[in-house]
Amino acid sequence: MKAALSGLLFSRKMLWVAFLMLRLWGCHGDFTYSIPEEMKPGAVVGNIARDLGLDNGGLSLRSARIELKGSRKRYCDLNLKTGELMIAEKIDREEMCGSKTCSLKYELVMESPLELHEIILQIQDINDNSPHFPSDEIKLSIPESAVKGARFSLDMAKDSDVGRNRVQSYTLGRNDHFSISVHSNADGVKYSELVLDKELDREEQQELSLLLTAVDGGSPQRSGSATIHVTVLDANDNRPVFSQPVYKVSLSEDSPVSTLVLTVSAVDADEGANGEVTYAFSLVSDKAARLFTIDNVNGEIKVAGPVDYEDETDYEITVQAKDGVGLASSAKVIIDVTDVNDNAPVIYVKSLKNPVPENAAVGTEVGIINVQDDDSEGNYQMSCTIQQNVPFKLISSIKNYYSLVTTGELDREEIADYNITIIATDGGSPPLSSSKIIKLSVSDVNDNPPVFEEQSYSAYVSENNKPGSSVCSVTARDPDWRQNGTVFYSLLPSEVNGVPLSSYLSINGDTGMIHAVRAFDYEQFRSFKVQVVARDNGSPPLSSNVTVSVFITDENDNSPQILYPTPEGNSFMTEMVPKAALSGSLLSKVIAVDADSGQNAWLSYQIVKSTDPGLFTIGVHSGEIRAQRDISESDSMKQNLVISVKDNGQPSLSTTCAVYLLISDNLAEVPELKDMSYEENNSKLTSYLIIALVSVSTFFLTFIILIIAVRLCHRRKPRLLFDGAVAIPSAYLPPNYADVDGTGTLRSTYNYDAYMTTGSRTSDFKFVQSYNDNTLSAGNTLQKHPLDNSDCLDFTDAGSKFSTLVNVF
Repeated sequence: MKAALSGLLFSRKMLWVAFLMLRLWGCHGDFTYSIPEEMKPGAVVGNIARDLGLDNGGLSLRSARIELKGSRKRYCDLNLKTGELMIAEKIDREEMCGSKTCSLKYELVMESPLELHEIILQIQDINDNSPHFPSDEIKLSIPESAVKGARFSLDMAKDSDVGRNRVQSYTLGRNDHFSISVHSNADGVKYSELVLDKELDREEQQELSLLLTAVDGGSPQRSGSATIHVTVLDANDNRPVFSQPVYKVSLSEDSPVSTLVLTVSAVDADEGANGEVTYAFSLVSDKAARLFTIDNVNGEIKVAGPVDYEDETDYEITVQAKDGVGLASSAKVIIDVTDVNDNAPVIYVKSLKNPVPENAAVGTEVGIINVQDDDSEGNYQMSCTIQQNVPFKLISSIKNYYSLVTTGELDREEIADYNITIIATDGGSPPLSSSKIIKLSVSDVNDNPPVFEEQSYSAYVSENNKPGSSVCSVTARDPDWRQNGTVFYSLLPSEVNGVPLSSYLSINGDTGMIHAVRAFDYEQFRSFKVQVVARDNGSPPLSSNVTVSVFITDENDNSPQILYPTPEGNSFMTEMVPKAALSGSLLSKVIAVDADSGQNAWLSYQIVKSTDPGLFTIGVHSGEIRAQRDISESDSMKQNLVISVKDNGQPSLSTTCAVYLLISDNLAEVPELKDMSYEENNSKLTSYLIIALVSVSTFFLTFIILIIAVRLCHRRKPRLLFDGAVAIPSAYLPPNYADVDGTGTLRSTYNYDAYMTTGSRTSDFKFVQSYNDNTLSAGNTLQKHPLDNSDCLDFTDAGSKFSTLVNVF
């Protein structure tokens, strides 16, 4: 007993050594492992990472996975961390492969780069099945005429194991008549025959019971037994003979139930009961027994269940023919299952980079597609295409793997999502196809700057606006997504009239609304430009600029300003009017300006108070003071006019001035002006009046002499001096009011040039010219004629005119 146990242990050790040696064997990049069946889940088959020369984490980094070829169960799993190939489900070799060589085929798929290895898992048989006979009792009818050495076929014992683990020998219980003879057929299957060692005597013994035992070659050995019941008959010396020892037939996998596969036939030369043959399966796998049946009378083998080529490609069945008295013979039936195109391709998405950035380069791999078809040969040939007009295509890489790559530039702002329909078609007749829709999104990148709705903006703001009031709003659109499309606004730093722009305007960074920081003054500046920057929140941010032109509109906030005559309080100006002045003669002119523009600067003139209301008139728009009738001797020498100047604004603003006229032809009458000065300015007499009167008296004699000289030398009507425009000193004209080009208050015809100052505290004659052609030229002055021996003064131009301005203090 101890010796047997020692031998058993030694045999098991040798088996495991051989198993470990086979596990480590592989060639040409593929791996073959040999494992015994019935291993527990979790048992390690081999280390794929080590065999590939990778680190423990190498498989995980390359997204390795194993794919089972065919439609069987998944018996193994791959541990990506350790690289070990482990048993996931208990493997029963007999159930899976029957009596044939058993192996599982896997594909190891690794990405980045894509790599494929074939793993073959050979399932080794263990002695886990005991031999057993088709029936517990074998009945034999042996004629008593059987001669010594006669042989009788016995039922073969069935053992689902293979190799040495299947039946290796038969033993027969001790008896006086029979022995056992063990033989092997061409497949190495052991079968036994009962050998007659001693002739039977029916009269002595009609029935015998023998114990037949089948023993396999496993370690430990297993055995099964059946009882042989021998009935001694009269002689039956012929056994059934099959028409052929091996029958081969092809069967389509789509054959329906009850389809006739083939008919076996055996003939027995005996007559009567000895010649009646019956048929039965003597050696058949459990799977084949469920799929096929045999008629025991006529030998017809028919389909009993669904036959699937993808499940099993061929079946081997041993058929026994037995005559009525127990003589039997066997024949082998081989059924080859032929494939039909009954499986459509199946599309698997092994990896998918979703979403894809819109700036992905052409040719970027975004996914790996695997197509499988359980059919074989031509039915297995597949093609995979994309039918839609999308910027993607499939590139065949390894075997049935395809890479999904981009073929054009992506733009999320045009198309944000793609539904890609992949169609796989096999090569069968008719072909079968299947489709799968892959939803692929395009992620946004900041590739669009903000775009303003308008190329430029114009804003109109009334002057004297309230600080904080809205000026205008700018809007920019960015088609990018989320933060890439979020727009912020700012003002580009600049200056307006030397003042930072931020002192005038501010902008809401979120809405683009521009507000006034302070009130504007049209008279300071009328327009300016500002650059608005729209910047998105991308990384890096993109921006664009737009110009906003701000125009300040005028309001009537300035009263007219009198330029001539000078305002009261500074000087007292009087103009002389000849007594012979006729109706319509131009006597003087009031010049006024308004800092406003447009209709707010349209001025109108009106005499609101006059010493003699019917004597003078003023041009409504020109301000020219003319004689309304001829001057007469009865008219008062001193004429005072109050002129009102009013603009055209709403409401209109006005101002007034006083014009003092002296009707006289004789400068000797000038001293009487002191009375007019007293009447109009008696409230202003101060201590300095005495000094002023002394000064006037000093110059008075000079004036008298000059007037006498003029009257003697030039006796013509003085009214000609007033036919032209009134000379106005240019010193009275403020800057920027002389030429306004239609937008201000002064026209070019109202520009005057001064040759001598007036309004000072010295009383001098002022000889002037206007821009009228009838007046003196710029070079004409009062001078003495070189040929004249008299002391008189002569004008070089007979058409010259003069005005006398007297300042009285």
